[in-house]
Amino acid sequence: MNEHTIGWIGAGRMGAAMATRLIAAGNDVTVTNRTRAKAEELGTRVVDSPAELADRDIVFVMVSANDDLLEVTTGPSGVLSNPDHAPRIVVDCSTVSTETSAAVRAAALARGTQFLAAPVSGNPKVVKSGGLTMAVSGPEEAFATVEPYMNQICKGVTYVGEDEVARLVKICHNMMLGIVTQAMAEITVLAEKGGVKRSAWLNFLNDSVMGSRFTRYKTPAFVNLDFTPTFTPVLLRKDFDLGMHAAYEHDVAMPVSALCTELVKMSAAAGHATQDFAVLLLEAARGAGLEMVPENIPVDDGLGG
Repeated sequence: MNEHTIGWIGAGRMGAAMATRLIAAGNDVTVTNRTRAKAEELGTRVVDSPAELADRDIVFVMVSANDDLLEVTTGPSGVLSNPDHAPRIVVDCSTVSTETSAAVRAAALARGTQFLAAPVSGNPKVVKSGGLTMAVSGPEEAFATVEPYMNQICKGVTYVGEDEVARLVKICHNMMLGIVTQAMAEITVLAEKGGVKRSAWLNFLNDSVMGSRFTRYKTPAFVNLDFTPTFTPVLLRKDFDLGMHAAYEHDVAMPVSALCTELVKMSAAAGHATQDFAVLLLEAARGAGLEMVPENIPVDDGLGG
């Protein structure tokens, strides 16, 4: 059992997976979620609203969008709305805009609460396998307090600076995600069109110095053309747009990113908006006049389980 009481807001697929790791580590965790039944599945104490978590030392948030974060923090039943109590620290792990994050930070400060922006990289399966990573920005003193709990959730936790810079780190990460996937798609098409079986090429790539945890993780989608979404081209395009806006503000030339922004935009417009962004492979194949078919073979994604 650790020394701080913890609140958790958001028991969707990601939130539930992350909170489960804290609960399994023996922490005193109280959960709230818009749909109470989802919170009850975690087998710990459940309350009806974020306001009821105001007496917790540390409150983590994992929700879907800007408006959701505002609702659960500064809204009428938000964790900062309780007139008698406010958490010592609020940690937001959601993917939200810099502007929304700054607004919540200001509201927290007004209540004497320290606020950490802590966006994550991964999906529920990555969380369960222990491979989640997190970038954190805000008061370094608050980070030092919360870091032990973050390490129970994540494989890697990196403090990146003050205020909202963690939001930029997440955008940069997702741009890299798109660029690597586009390169992987183009080169896979070249290999296949030259007579190499996709699974053979990708097996070689993954075992080479150029392979990575990510290329191995995306290999099943590439081999079997299974584009069940983990992250859609629409969401990826949004991050590229934000990244290119940041590049303009900071006067950074990003020609490869600019091209990839347009390719991601085209993949969404080509009817793939609700599929996984690995459909960049299909668009690369279409551009090469190559008709791909699933290989329908078992492929290890490297995550285990």
